Amino acid sequence: MSSLLMPKATAVWLIDNTALTFEQIAEFCGLHLLEVQAIADGDVSQGILGFDPVLNGQLTQENIDECCNDSSLFLTKSSSSLPDTKAKSKGPKYIPLARRGDKPDAIAWIVKNHPEVKNSQISKLIGTTKDTIEKIRTRSHWNISNITAKHPVLLSLCSQEDLENAIIKAGGKIETDEDNSFSTSN
Repeated sequence: MSSLLMPKATAVWLIDNTALTFEQIAEFCGLHLLEVQAIADGDVSQGILGFDPVLNGQLTQENIDECCNDSSLFLTKSSSSLPDTKAKSKGPKYIPLARRGDKPDAIAWIVKNHPEVKNSQISKLIGTTKDTIEKIRTRSHWNISNITAKHPVLLSLCSQEDLENAIIKAGGKIETDEDNSFSTSN
């Protein structure tokens, strides 16, 4: 479950418009009991407009009424039919100068083990140019004799999850250690 949107403004609205106890409001909004009491006294959050959690879909009026009538109950956040948001990465992360020489090795590993992955996917994954990837694919890179295929996750150039997603998106198959152990033992 995601966190509450604008907890102090929601607490202001609940204090002004309901007969809920400070404990109930504090528990729902994720605030300390004394902070809710200070909001009610006007010591904290002066000038904050109340935020209606019913209109926003975070609470139902029935839940509020039920908790107003029984102070032992606590408010429960309404479930949303919308999917949870996933934080997007901000693009390729900064790679120190000393580690940038590892990029061709990582590209060579992907090209060797998963040739179905497109150059654009490798470019996003490793943070390199499509021209460099194409030169490594065609073995015309200026330093091809010194390039050895190394796993990009072990080189800390991408995460395992991002690599697996790129391979699956390209139509490839993820090899696990268990698959390799069965094939070597037979």
